[in-house]
Amino acid sequence: MHNLKEIRKDFDAFKKALEGRSMEIDFEKLKDLDIKNRELIQKKETLEKEKKDISKSKDKTLFAKSKEISSSIEKISEQQKIIKMNLEKILSNIPNIPHDDVPFGKSENDNVEIKKSGRIPKFDFNPKSHYELGEKLNMLDFDLATKTTGSRFVFVKDKLAYLERAISNFMLDTHIQTNGYKEISPPLLASENSMFGTGQLPKFENDQFEVKLDKESERKFLIPTAEVILTNIVKDEIIDLKSLPLRFVASTPCFRKEAGSYGKDTKGMIRQHQFYKVEMVSIVEQNKCLEELERMTNCATKILDLLELPYRKMILCSGDMGFSAEKTYDIEVWLPSEDKYREISSCSSCATFQSVRMKTRYKDQNQETLYAGTLNGSGLAVGRTLIAILENYQQKDGSITIPKILRPYMNNLEKISLN
Repeated sequence: MHNLKEIRKDFDAFKKALEGRSMEIDFEKLKDLDIKNRELIQKKETLEKEKKDISKSKDKTLFAKSKEISSSIEKISEQQKIIKMNLEKILSNIPNIPHDDVPFGKSENDNVEIKKSGRIPKFDFNPKSHYELGEKLNMLDFDLATKTTGSRFVFVKDKLAYLERAISNFMLDTHIQTNGYKEISPPLLASENSMFGTGQLPKFENDQFEVKLDKESERKFLIPTAEVILTNIVKDEIIDLKSLPLRFVASTPCFRKEAGSYGKDTKGMIRQHQFYKVEMVSIVEQNKCLEELERMTNCATKILDLLELPYRKMILCSGDMGFSAEKTYDIEVWLPSEDKYREISSCSSCATFQSVRMKTRYKDQNQETLYAGTLNGSGLAVGRTLIAILENYQQKDGSITIPKILRPYMNNLEKISLN
């Protein structure tokens, strides 16, 4: 969240810095409320001084005047409460400022390709979609999920469930053993305060699954990503400088309403209400965010290199970045059935945006208390990795060759077929 004192120093510069964010922000209301609040502060201070002077006086005729001033101070305090509440509401809905090297743009069409990697497979047959392959193998069942739960869910069965588990375990092992992340098995429910800390609330409440434990309990939400719960590990903490960077990884189910995606990707597993994802989170010194972003993104692309899946790396434009991000790389994997790349990972630096909301700090070498930098990234989306393997490793007979790196996780199984 943004600091009002810093905004006040150069309001026009703040407004200009957010021009590329495709979100409506009522800057004039913010400015007016801030002016009114400061006017009330000055008025209150004047009245409090007057009241103090009266209290020092022994003139009893001023007693009524003192009561009148107290009443005025009380009214001003009530006005301030309302103004502060409205200020916080506006501030909590303002996104992070894009970093200087983020390209200006309005949508995904303005994102910039950084590099391509891997060999796009050539088939001597028309490649099928992942859902056609999975249903033919009798290992993906969307109809059963619709019957038991509803749309945008799936039953993953038999050898494909085995493959899905192998993918997750392979990713975790790589990030823990090679990339230096610490594994966490976190709760799948987050408090309202935690959801605010990472920026899901209040702006994106409509996309969250709320769980009501009872009428009196604090609101809880199913995690839309493990980023929420992993980042909030350091909420309200002053971290020892020697312990930075902190790097966490978790494989969890994630839950999203996908409220804005009506009519998109209605077939298959691309856009589900529940999906598995391996998530990386880093907590660093605030001046090391961009360095850590490069490292984190490389950790994600290394997974695709080892799986021998073709992909490209994109830098998102200002209008396509997530709410809390200052800079984001998307990694997109090739899907033969669609003849295009689709997102499989998003790695973001949030600078100090989340740590201000969470009150996460550290003391630097000069013992100055600073807000920490936070980063998050998919390493990778497990369901979409399963999709990519099905489509890129499919054979003419409908069988699926298992990537070599995953075979030790599947008792050296080399192929998944109907027989």
